[in-house]
Amino acid sequence: MSQQNDKHSELNRRDFIKLGAAAGAAVGMIQLGCGNETAGYALSKNIGGAPDELFKAPPMETVRIGFVGVGGMGSAHVRNLLRIEGVELKAVCDIVPERVEKIQNWVIEAGQPKPTGYSRSETDFVRMCEEEDLDLVYTATPWRWHVPVCVAAMKNGKHSATEVPAAVTIDECWEMVETAEKFQKHCVMMENCNYGREEMMVFNMVRQGLFGEILHGECGYLHDLRAVKFDYDGEGLWRREHSKTRNGNLYPTHGLGPVAQCMDINRGDKFNYLVSMSSPSRGLQEYVLNTFPAGSKERQEKYVLGDVNTSMIKTANGRTIFVSHDTNLPRPYSRIDMVQGTKGLFQGYPPRLHIEGMSPQHRWQEMAEVLEQFDHPLWKTVGEQARGAGHGGMDYLEDYRLIKCLREGLPLDMNVYDAAALSAVSELSERSVANGSQPMEFPDFTRGKWKTYPKLEIAGG
Repeated sequence: MSQQNDKHSELNRRDFIKLGAAAGAAVGMIQLGCGNETAGYALSKNIGGAPDELFKAPPMETVRIGFVGVGGMGSAHVRNLLRIEGVELKAVCDIVPERVEKIQNWVIEAGQPKPTGYSRSETDFVRMCEEEDLDLVYTATPWRWHVPVCVAAMKNGKHSATEVPAAVTIDECWEMVETAEKFQKHCVMMENCNYGREEMMVFNMVRQGLFGEILHGECGYLHDLRAVKFDYDGEGLWRREHSKTRNGNLYPTHGLGPVAQCMDINRGDKFNYLVSMSSPSRGLQEYVLNTFPAGSKERQEKYVLGDVNTSMIKTANGRTIFVSHDTNLPRPYSRIDMVQGTKGLFQGYPPRLHIEGMSPQHRWQEMAEVLEQFDHPLWKTVGEQARGAGHGGMDYLEDYRLIKCLREGLPLDMNVYDAAALSAVSELSERSVANGSQPMEFPDFTRGKWKTYPKLEIAGG
């Protein structure tokens, strides 16, 4: 995929959203359950039914991995994988040859053979997928490459794993689903926040019925990324571009992943529709004026991303979810992490809970008071191994679980339908914002199988 083609595609997409906004003003509210032509995106695909059972691959003693994109997050995953039993890193791909060489040295130091390096071009991952005998291709590239890497892997007989978000558009979501089903391969989105200690404790408590029937969740990605977006040694090389052309909830999965698991999304419930609105765009403009001198190229840039996006999701079973995105303003970090049921609730930042009959009336309990009793089994058994890994250890646990499930031939904790449903929030929110906060219906990527797929189990070590 060339940069020119990518920009052309992005331009067409922006023009389409603008046309959709004009049409929306003329015809009023979009009716839920409408056909694909009216919706403007694919609610369904003619690819047959989803499988009756969750996909699992034959067990493998050793997971042979090719890694694509070894910048900051990619390097962190490589460090984790080299510490996990049953992993062999066979190939590494990055557009920066020095990064490839660094990872090759790490692998040699870990006692494994030198992995083959790929760094000829942005699409050299295709050659890697074609030439290497691998079980899994793992990508931590900029967002626009996530689906191309996963698709190239699956078409060449490899399972795929990608950093978040798995996809940017609805079409990309369907492409992941269709390719995974056609080639019978895993396509997993590596959502590390599903493995945070407090999130897993809450999931454990939900499974034990402590909160009663789950009715509502609140979550988000609230992170001051102004400096990151202008860091030309890292994500500033590409992430700021999304703020120039897109207005919506661009990074929903960190907060939404754990809430979706507590609500059994795709396993007894599903996202039904979404409404979204954005505040004015001011944060990056002010940051540029306060940071860069007159005449700098940064001062010529234009941004459209609303500083605070608020999206609301209604599920098929009537539950409600608040999802916020806030990356352009000064603020402390938060994912909100609120799960509420008929008997109580948990809320993060700071982590606290209230359960009727257990907590003092009308008062919060701190997480530390209940952690020993309700800590997730995975943290009890593997938490010590995760010490020192990224994001408080959750990065290690997500990599550990991926390898364990592949080696034992188990369904993965998240599958391609989860990757698609959570990633779809981005385009749906953009469309809703552009059309005066009209409701946007979620595609059913499981094609009805969400009603019968089993709930996610409490995984042990």
